[in-house]
Amino acid sequence: MSLRESIEKLRTMDVQTLMRDFQGLDPNDPGQWPLLPRLATLLAIFLVIVAGGWWFDWSDQLTTLDSKEKEEITLKDDWLLKKRQAVNLPEYRRQLAEIDRQFGALLKQLPNRSEIESLLADINQAGLGRGLQFELFKPGAESLKDFYAELPISVRVTGGYHDLGEFVSDVAQMPRIVTLNDIAIETLKEGNLKFDATAMTYRYLDDEEVAALRKEKAKEKARK
Repeated sequence: MSLRESIEKLRTMDVQTLMRDFQGLDPNDPGQWPLLPRLATLLAIFLVIVAGGWWFDWSDQLTTLDSKEKEEITLKDDWLLKKRQAVNLPEYRRQLAEIDRQFGALLKQLPNRSEIESLLADINQAGLGRGLQFELFKPGAESLKDFYAELPISVRVTGGYHDLGEFVSDVAQMPRIVTLNDIAIETLKEGNLKFDATAMTYRYLDDEEVAALRKEKAKEKARK
């Protein structure tokens, strides 16, 4: 019987005829089976092979493929980021050099420990040079930061309006960093002004002070 005849036979078969084709099959001689049982057996074998391949191999491969695709996306993003950084590297280096220069210039404005006394004398002289009378000039306790220390100085002077203005300008133009905070001005009976402020100056810590500060912070962190 040809394949075409078998297909035509399948079209004309009813359910009972199809069921009879699956009865009395000789498992030792599948070549003599009717067409439908042979097709059904081949289909079942194909499905078993596909299911076995999926279970034992393909599912792991698909999982690995999905992981590699995600890794590829990550690597592409990293590559693009590094490419942009490489393209802008000369500009980054220029900006870093400028930051180093500015930081160095600011650092030079911070006196070291030995220069603090001369800086205090300069502030005092700035007031006396403008004819101001100092009623209070008292350095406070230093507050240590990461690489520098803050030194507050309580200042109270009396004098004329213009003299006070010149004094503030002189302090602002000092080569060392000095800021005036918590300013309070009061008018006196004789027409002069009383000027109260906290002059804040800074100094950078030497290597020994930085090492001691870091050691102390490490101890505090360990206690917590």
